[in-house]
Amino acid sequence: MEKYDLCVIGCGPSGYAAAMRAVDFNKSVLLVERDRIGGAGIYDGALSSKTFWEISKEYSSFCKKMRHYGLEEPVVHFKNVLQEVNAAVFERSDQLEEHLKLVIRQRPEAFRFVKGNAHLIGTNEIELETDSGKEKVFAENVIIATGSRPRKIPSITIDEDIIMTSDGISSLKQFPESLVIVGAGVIGCEFATIFSNFNKTKVHVISKDDRILPFEDPDLARVIEANLEANGVLIHRQSKLEKMEIVDGRVEYILEHPDGRKEVYHAEKALVSVGRIPNIENTGLRELDVELSVAGHIVNNDTQTSITNIYAVGDITADIALVNVGELEGRHAVEKIYGKPKRQMLYENISTIMFLNPEVAGVGMNEQQAQKAGLNYRLASYDYRCIPRAVAMRNTQGFFKILVTDDEQMRVLGLRAVGEHASSAIQAVALLIATKKGIDELAELIHPHPSIIEGIQECIRMLLGKSIYKPYIFQQFLHCKHYRDGQYID
Repeated sequence: MEKYDLCVIGCGPSGYAAAMRAVDFNKSVLLVERDRIGGAGIYDGALSSKTFWEISKEYSSFCKKMRHYGLEEPVVHFKNVLQEVNAAVFERSDQLEEHLKLVIRQRPEAFRFVKGNAHLIGTNEIELETDSGKEKVFAENVIIATGSRPRKIPSITIDEDIIMTSDGISSLKQFPESLVIVGAGVIGCEFATIFSNFNKTKVHVISKDDRILPFEDPDLARVIEANLEANGVLIHRQSKLEKMEIVDGRVEYILEHPDGRKEVYHAEKALVSVGRIPNIENTGLRELDVELSVAGHIVNNDTQTSITNIYAVGDITADIALVNVGELEGRHAVEKIYGKPKRQMLYENISTIMFLNPEVAGVGMNEQQAQKAGLNYRLASYDYRCIPRAVAMRNTQGFFKILVTDDEQMRVLGLRAVGEHASSAIQAVALLIATKKGIDELAELIHPHPSIIEGIQECIRMLLGKSIYKPYIFQQFLHCKHYRDGQYID
């Protein structure tokens, strides 16, 4: 029986990162993947959908410019879009595979990659099943990184052709004439943005809440809603999906509206986007009595499961399901096994981005979260219309909103950015949250001019009472408030 220091099961972003970090510790590594290197981080997930978004954004912007100058809009075909998406996917996957081959070539005795299934039959014993047959191996430590898959609704037959999950988007042959999206979370709203940007598809979005993106603040959601509706998207608010089925090769669905009315709708295609579930099946974890949540996620303490030598990272856990978080968790687990990490995994300063219209980025708490936690806080928001770079870009839709503690130190609790370059503007704030420092340091930094990040600096200056534009004068653009004991105070 072959023996390894570490076995990593799953070669998505978190598993790949874990395996490569183990190389740094000069450990013998077995990396197992049943499907494709890169996982959902590349295929039918982060990279592919964001490439879709980039192309759709570019096309929509170009069409607006053509209309502005009285010129004819270009024709776009889905096959060409998909070809470009696939080119991005293959470029990244080829890169990962080439790097993996070179690692194996340099460490032939200490690194092995297996294409197949891995099943834990003991805390240290793994059964591998490949095209060549079965074998058993020993591993001192194990990291589970098997990822997740789209959640399905039991009452809906999903054929990945007419009624799809995000996994079925790449199988489309052309832009559908109409598309209904079940779910108004991040993935649902991103695809609503993508397809409406191309202006080839009538998009419907079903939201069980009174707005889209219910986990975000209403002021943020309103901007995204307005732009989706301006692009022709129909949002079914507070609507209960009674039934969805395929009738004569199309989608028929019944909604119950807030007033009790039931209405029948039709669409060419449907996308079910109601979250993801962990890939726990056939791992052997249930048989080993590894502690699992009700939803099937692996319960872990700083990546360590209820069995001391087994770790879990990425979407298989109940932590934040993001590529960057999964990579950090994979690296952290290895450092915990073989090194001495400086601290536990931090989730308070995780930066996120939502590929919508406009782009949305965030770090730390939003207002909903702060209020739920019972916190008093101070708030400053700064409209893009007051930022020179946004004016220069002729794109002034958006705002920054920063939350700080309601005390003299004014430590940053969170930031939300809506607008162009939002994701590139928030990193300094993420660092402040991680280091638990106040806002004074960022107020005095000299930022490049003109740049979008100057809006964050002015937010901070407002909180310190020394902004260039005064919020009590520019009240339609700037806001500076306290939230205390359940109410706002200007």
